[in-house]
Amino acid sequence: MNSTSSTCTAFAGTRQIASGYLRDVVYKIRMLDIKYDLAPVLIFDDATSKVVEMDLRGTPQYLLNRIAEIESASPRESEPVLPAGGSRGPGRPKLGVVAREVTLLPRHWNWLASQPGGASVALRKLVEEARRANQSKDRLRLAQEAAYRFMSAMAGNEPGFEEATRALFAGDQEGFAQLAEAWPTDVGNHAKNLAARAFEGQVSESRPQSTPRYTLDELLAECDCSRPMPQEDRERSDAPRFGRELL
Repeated sequence: MNSTSSTCTAFAGTRQIASGYLRDVVYKIRMLDIKYDLAPVLIFDDATSKVVEMDLRGTPQYLLNRIAEIESASPRESEPVLPAGGSRGPGRPKLGVVAREVTLLPRHWNWLASQPGGASVALRKLVEEARRANQSKDRLRLAQEAAYRFMSAMAGNEPGFEEATRALFAGDQEGFAQLAEAWPTDVGNHAKNLAARAFEGQVSESRPQSTPRYTLDELLAECDCSRPMPQEDRERSDAPRFGRELL
């Protein structure tokens, strides 16, 4: 499943038949399949709308093993995977890091090498800063992708699919809801629930960001008077004065 979600929703054809934790959903599907001849079943992860790959005809033991594999497939960020035996390479942080190849231009490597702590520390700082700066945008993008992924799988042949897709990415919640009404009831309702997260994120993105305000004392407290003046500022300070301007 490869997601951060612990819940999912199952559809038999266009009818929603179960929702909740994966173990409960699989159990309910098996019970229903015994009583009824179910249409092909798809299980969607609630966070990403990715299809949970599982052979529902397997033995109970197979299903339990498969569920355990899926639930452990995406370890939480606070629990990084360490090498066998728990050993770590020298100098690595206590929580462990994952080594992967990064391709950069020479000027990028030169800049990283000049940063305090070297390339690895600088890259980690840049990634953390980018994550904080783009947090709301990432949430919006992931919500849109989840809604679109489900729509493509379950409503791709339904009337108004293309128009609903445009409404989803344009932030037109009312138009999206009207178009989804023409779809099978359970499919339309689930699509609207998924899309609601995206529309909420778009509203948050459109809100004006307040400009931070600082007092003179706060600004001066951040100044390091022991540092040498940058060359550009030094040239401007030493340049001849004209009129009554302030530098």
